[in-house]
Amino acid sequence: MSTEVKVPVLGESITEATIGEWLKKPGEAVALDEPIASLETDKVAIDVPSPVAGVMGDTLFAIGDTVEVGAVIANIEAGSGAAAKPVSAPAANAASDSTASSGDMPPLSPSVRRLVLEHGIDPTKVKGTGKDGRLTKEDVLAAANNAPEQNAATTDSAAAAPAASGPVRREERVRMTRLRQTIAKRLKSAQENAAMLTTFNDVDMTAVMETRGKYKDLFEKKHGVRLGFMGFFTKAAALAARDVPAVNAQIDGDEIIYFNYLDVSVAVSAPNGLVVPVIRSADQMSFAEIEKTIGDFGKRAKDGTLKMDEMMGGTFTISNGGVFGSLMSTPIINPPQSAVLGLHRIEQRPVVMPNGEIKARPMMYLALSYDHRIIDGKEAVTFLKSIKDSIEDPSRLLIDL
Repeated sequence: MSTEVKVPVLGESITEATIGEWLKKPGEAVALDEPIASLETDKVAIDVPSPVAGVMGDTLFAIGDTVEVGAVIANIEAGSGAAAKPVSAPAANAASDSTASSGDMPPLSPSVRRLVLEHGIDPTKVKGTGKDGRLTKEDVLAAANNAPEQNAATTDSAAAAPAASGPVRREERVRMTRLRQTIAKRLKSAQENAAMLTTFNDVDMTAVMETRGKYKDLFEKKHGVRLGFMGFFTKAAALAARDVPAVNAQIDGDEIIYFNYLDVSVAVSAPNGLVVPVIRSADQMSFAEIEKTIGDFGKRAKDGTLKMDEMMGGTFTISNGGVFGSLMSTPIINPPQSAVLGLHRIEQRPVVMPNGEIKARPMMYLALSYDHRIIDGKEAVTFLKSIKDSIEDPSRLLIDL
């Protein structure tokens, strides 16, 4: 007797996905609700759990195939099955064998498997930080950086050639993930369909940094989360949007939709690319609620456990490229939204004070990209200036100025 495994409902308006990897091989034991496959959608990777305990049967699709919601992708047979085979450490030149089987490794995503072979890393000796202890690209790269003697070995058989032959020139062609394809289409669509423009300002972070320094220990002790910058900027954006509602509005055909709430999309790094979960009604949240929500999003993005509905909607986006060291950028709006606020790294720069004195101050560049069809230049500048004023004088956030 066998039980069919079907593609689950993936979320609103999402009707298909791509087989990202098979987490179980035919003949292996499968527990109830144990993930057997990973699907890549337009938004995120989703694990498909087994509906019953048994033995992994036939897989009906290959990695990279597109499957629709409700399609049968595998069968689970009755029985106890066999445990997954232990993995032996791959030799540094093992990847050069084109017949090498992924069955010699624990379940790895294609990108992680490629890195494992490329760096000659034994995946069984690396602690995974992903969901259920699975390896991420970051885990493999960290292991490679800590093993220079392994890094020196190359996975290409051409590396065995004498040094006199010169450096090895290689090319690699990798299929774009479904998520990356969607990101590419959406960003290109934003440039083609919106009259996009970016305005800049800079902000003195002294007051916010002093506030954090003064209250961070008490804040963390009381709320169990660190006080970050995003709470300040989210609150500042909420106040600014009240005065400039067009920044938090959207075009729908020949109509404009104005929202009396602020649902903030926050760009978060995930193993398969950038995902944008949404903080619902962020304008009604406390600093602690905002920081807790963002921290939870970041953790679950890394684990691959974000839900589809958590990334749907959003009326405004905040993207913090500063965490990666970006000094300045022109972020692209996230359709159908009309604006995105870009944050950047903080660095000491000389600033002329009102009394003419020059001081070194912790400065950050702010960028607001917006759809000029709905937001006028004056409105964009006013919005960004309002955020600057709130950050440079955080007491404004408390008295609603």
